[in-house]
Amino acid sequence: MAGASKPSDPFSELMQTQAEQMQSFFSQMVPGTAGVMPTDTSMAQWGEVATRLQTMWADFQSSQQVETNPITAMFDPTQWLGMAQEWYAKMPLADPARQKQMWDDSVELWQSVLGQYRIGDDGELDEESTPELPRKDRRFADPRWKNQPVFALIHQTYLMLAERMNAMVDEIDGIDAAKREQLRFATGAMIEALSPANFPATNPIVLERTLESGGENLVKGMEHLMSDLKRGQLTHTDTDAFKLGENIAVTPGKVIHETELYQLIQYSPVTEEVLETPLVIFPPWINRFYILDLNPKKSFIRWAVEQGVSTFVVSWKSADASMKDIVWDDYIRAQMDAIDHVRARLKVKSVHTIGYCVAGTTLAATLAILARRGEADKVKSATFFTAQVDFEKAGELLHFVDDTQIKAIENMATDGYLDGRVMAATFNLLRGTDLIWNYVINNYLLGEDYPAFDLLHWNGDVTNLPAKWHKSYLIDLYRDNRLVVPDSMSADGTPIDLTRVKTPCYIQAGKEDHIAPAASVWRVMDQFSGPMRFVLAGSGHIAGVVNPPDANKYQYWLNDKDVSTLEEFVAGAVEHKGSWWPDWIEWLNQQDSAKVPTKGKRKPGEKGDTVIEDAPGRYVMAR
Repeated sequence: MAGASKPSDPFSELMQTQAEQMQSFFSQMVPGTAGVMPTDTSMAQWGEVATRLQTMWADFQSSQQVETNPITAMFDPTQWLGMAQEWYAKMPLADPARQKQMWDDSVELWQSVLGQYRIGDDGELDEESTPELPRKDRRFADPRWKNQPVFALIHQTYLMLAERMNAMVDEIDGIDAAKREQLRFATGAMIEALSPANFPATNPIVLERTLESGGENLVKGMEHLMSDLKRGQLTHTDTDAFKLGENIAVTPGKVIHETELYQLIQYSPVTEEVLETPLVIFPPWINRFYILDLNPKKSFIRWAVEQGVSTFVVSWKSADASMKDIVWDDYIRAQMDAIDHVRARLKVKSVHTIGYCVAGTTLAATLAILARRGEADKVKSATFFTAQVDFEKAGELLHFVDDTQIKAIENMATDGYLDGRVMAATFNLLRGTDLIWNYVINNYLLGEDYPAFDLLHWNGDVTNLPAKWHKSYLIDLYRDNRLVVPDSMSADGTPIDLTRVKTPCYIQAGKEDHIAPAASVWRVMDQFSGPMRFVLAGSGHIAGVVNPPDANKYQYWLNDKDVSTLEEFVAGAVEHKGSWWPDWIEWLNQQDSAKVPTKGKRKPGEKGDTVIEDAPGRYVMAR
């Protein structure tokens, strides 16, 4: 600024030196960039920015004890080296022939890339010489990655090395299939972390923003970073943009029952008649239930109510120290308690049920227990949203269930529960480019404002998990796959045999689901003995479920033939455009189409009906 000449502290001097070196490098390597990087006339401003960044970080460190938490672990690529260190040592990196081949391939790549750029008589790049680069990746789709040779070389070399690293995983000897897949995942995560897009000096978009703003983007990015470090969680959206009961989770209803583990919400009807058999929805306790009630246009709950279904939803309590002894039996008993409470409240023989993800796994066990006890008729039908019972093909989450990973997760638990940020970080890692590094670039490097996006708000609204049950879940279901072994597991004093389940079932899977892969969900079909309808929905674990008809998005596939594998199903499936919800409601009506007038306790909170509070209730708001 005015009156300032040279930066006076080591941090600022380092930044000035780096800027001068980058100026020299760019002017020599990239024609036409002379004068683009900071010069002496603007160095004072850069010195001030450097000082502000240094001061911000120093103040943060002095006021905050920064401990290892999920967000710092995500940004450390060395964790992936430790995840499979013994196998990395066996990669053929030191082989002289391999090194020579890598060098030859690099030289060939550089010559190929640089040979496509033309320099005019004035020494500037010919703007019409647009190179056709050999490797494409959406992270580098912006034209600025190839407008200048240096950035084209940087990202093309990175992509080539990434290919070689991934290929080497297949060349390691003496490794079983499961360990190889874990190594492949760890290698991919490390490669994603080391992308040149994630570093300001090698990202042309960040460099351009930094020059345009005089470094203000880095200051704002530092504010975002410090805020996230304090939260221990990566921020995806504007945390102040949404409030439960006001612009998300707004479907009218009442909390009509609660225990120490859950609240039961009944939604207010909007039709003069409703199906006699009510619906009880069990969302996963690893997330907040309002994924099914984000806003009126996306809400599955509101849509079900509008179809004339008496709808109830369980809102699980986020774990705290009082829940240190909670195990799977408690969640199964909670499902049976909710079913019995709704039956008694509305004086009906049975209910329809929905189980989403882990709550669907639990619903399967609940149905098996009811069947063994001779109480299967309490449930008229069961619908499963992206739920697994056979975990042999459970996808990338299997990388977190060996003894080392389970021990690491166990060590993160405090006071008998696992911080929900750990699970959030785990799910983010499954799609690192989309859910981690994209936001590192936007939030920390570009300093952009957070968007207001309800789905991302929900994704960051984490819940804590009972540590004892979570450990058992990983070991008994994911690692040892015991649920599909008849009577290997029991709950509430009753052995579990899924083959006893004869309840009519509607089974939905997501074609692109990476949390509960379609091939894994399909295996429910091999366990139950009753009539089943399988639907393969477009998209993944969330968008494949939350796809309202009015959105006219995606598609779903049905196959009414007698098929025994997912491959056979897909080969003969008929594609239908849009949402599968109308198919589901038609199926539900086929199970029992009887209707009753909407009166009495079908209207929660009406005269004579004692309720606890308005939806969405206290439990979903507890942090």
